Amino acid sequence: MIFCVEKTLFEGKSSTKKEALEFLDKTDQTKKRTYWPNIKPKLFYDNLKLNLDNPKSFYPGRSTNFCAYGALSYFVMEKDPLGYVKFMNDLYDKGEAIFNNNTFRPSKAVMQAAGTLKFKGVLDIRHAEQMWFLVLADKFKGYLNFFDKRYHEGDENTFWAATNLAKFDRMVNRMCGVHVKAVGSDLIKPWVKDVYSYLQKRIDSNTISLYINNRIIHKKNHDKIKFSIPTHFVILRQISKEGNMITLRYWDYGGETELQISNRTLKKIIFGIITIDK
Repeated sequence: MIFCVEKTLFEGKSSTKKEALEFLDKTDQTKKRTYWPNIKPKLFYDNLKLNLDNPKSFYPGRSTNFCAYGALSYFVMEKDPLGYVKFMNDLYDKGEAIFNNNTFRPSKAVMQAAGTLKFKGVLDIRHAEQMWFLVLADKFKGYLNFFDKRYHEGDENTFWAATNLAKFDRMVNRMCGVHVKAVGSDLIKPWVKDVYSYLQKRIDSNTISLYINNRIIHKKNHDKIKFSIPTHFVILRQISKEGNMITLRYWDYGGETELQISNRTLKKIIFGIITIDK
């Protein structure tokens, strides 16, 4: 559980989409690698190009617990797309790789699973994203993963892949090398008097992720929520207010969504606010 934390690492490397595409153009995209027996080269490299052309297309998959890694991908692609494709290419070539001083040596079970996930929507044919999400979940652990630390078939849907607020904060900090501030917790909402004003003041100079109770998105009556826990990470893109209603525009699962709710409901659904300096 985390109430308020600030972390600063060295300023991580920055790069551009153009540099990343130029790197891919010089890469052999046809050879199948033995480390990843179920990854198809064309699907893998087409997926990398898609992620460079449209970083918002990252899709954690239907019914998985990969949403936190999807939100982390947004930060990584915003800061270092070249680092991302170099890391993924090394991982594919050698079975291990380093990203921002973090060494990744995925388990054999993860290597076997990448490319086999089915019935997850478009994630089924996005082999780079399958590899990326599985490898991140294999590397980073929090207390939610305590009883399920080793991947078994279907674990993308279980606590093995789950992420709590402190783990998410740590992943962003280590992968992006940026200043991170998080307020809130896994059980208690942020000690922020006016959530709307807090977000509105910070959105222009920070990238903001919200740790929310996802059930609200699917409720017809947003005010009738008797019990709630945070289950989901999204990226806040815009926030505005008209009268008593607040409109949120956020990135979530491969695209952007708009949600209009009351101030009371806004306070009810948000458990964590993570801000990262742009």
